[in-house]
Amino acid sequence: MRLQGKTVIVTGGGSGFGEGIAKTFAREGANVVVNDLNGPAAERVASEIALASSPEVKHGRAIAVQGDVTQRADWQTLFDAAIGDFGSVQVVVNNAGTTHRNKPVLDVTEAEFDRVYAVNVKSIYWSVEQFVPYFRERGGGAFINIASTAGVRPRPGLVWYNGSKAAVIIASKALAVELGADRIRVNCINPVMGETALLSEFMGMEDTPENRRKFLATIPLGRLSTPQDIANAALYLASDDAEFITGVALEVDGGRCV
Repeated sequence: MRLQGKTVIVTGGGSGFGEGIAKTFAREGANVVVNDLNGPAAERVASEIALASSPEVKHGRAIAVQGDVTQRADWQTLFDAAIGDFGSVQVVVNNAGTTHRNKPVLDVTEAEFDRVYAVNVKSIYWSVEQFVPYFRERGGGAFINIASTAGVRPRPGLVWYNGSKAAVIIASKALAVELGADRIRVNCINPVMGETALLSEFMGMEDTPENRRKFLATIPLGRLSTPQDIANAALYLASDDAEFITGVALEVDGGRCV
């Protein structure tokens, strides 16, 4: 049980990478606060974690907290729920993310741009404002920010999404330097395109076997990332095994960025 005794907040935990992270962390003993804009989806994941627990296998517990990560008040609600149910928080996983559809840069609307940066970047601003003072009082803590290979090796048609994820990467590194003296670790994970609800948006076309092959050809290991791939990396970064790891942008990409 690599996370026994830890409480972890996972944003965007109602599906995709976030669901994989939440369930993996619970299997490793963590208490998990499953946050999602989609309240029923968060409830489903929390309930499935509860149903998976048994007297023989001591999973961590889970609660669901509906909320919009772009809103300051919802971060306070998230914090209050975590402390109220579990008494403490050791790790925050900023997984919630969105994209504009793959298309020419001049076709991206201002509303799409604003939404991408609010969800992908401003949410991390709010998480830092909410949890850094708390982690300082506790003597440490950890953030894991889910960025993307798009912030390292951008694809055409996703200019502003690429830019938002590059911002997550450099912000994570800068936070790691600034907060290191407080024993607050900040790392990020860069997944390659994965089998999530956003896949067709990233591709900019229907997710057919033929279209998918075009993208798989750019990944040396020949497949998309899975929620479990990302969860495995997040598990390491959240665990005590990574106590001397900060400022890392870990590519989980099948060799895409080589």
